[in-house]
Amino acid sequence: MADRLRADAQRNRAALLAAAREVFGEQGLDASLDEIARRAGVGNATLYRRFPTRRDLIAEVFAGQMTGYVELADRALADPDPWQGFVGYLRSLFEIQATDRGLSEILVTSSFDDDERLSALKSTAQRGAAEVIRRAQETGRLRADFTRQDISLLMRANAGVLRSSKDPSVWKRHLSLVVDGLSFKDL
Repeated sequence: MADRLRADAQRNRAALLAAAREVFGEQGLDASLDEIARRAGVGNATLYRRFPTRRDLIAEVFAGQMTGYVELADRALADPDPWQGFVGYLRSLFEIQATDRGLSEILVTSSFDDDERLSALKSTAQRGAAEVIRRAQETGRLRADFTRQDISLLMRANAGVLRSSKDPSVWKRHLSLVVDGLSFKDL
């Protein structure tokens, strides 16, 4: 923020962002703003003064978390084994979806592509993902026809698996089936 906030306003802003991260993570992007204000210990007027729209709040909450999403590709690219880097990348994506419903929704929808920060971070992450895929394909372990867009399809499928199951670890089984289907091992 360009102008310096008073100490109490800074505390309120931090409390709102922490509560929003928690509530969006549990309930998704359509979560109640009243619930966020309640958990932050502030009134609705304070929430709307700091974040006039739901989109403003969501963009602020998830810009930081999207940075972590970008770093997933960096970690995968740092793995000396490109196939293991790719599998680790998918594992991290699926785990994010299982543990943070709000971020999962951001990653599988395009409804926030008009937000400059989120869109730029998503584009950077997609470039990294393409490199992770390319490296894994060069080893001969990953199907040659697998593309970055397929990661989006897998994430949408994983979101559906998570929504339809009461088992929070079902993503691990789903990931195992996906990885087995993508690998050219033992050919």
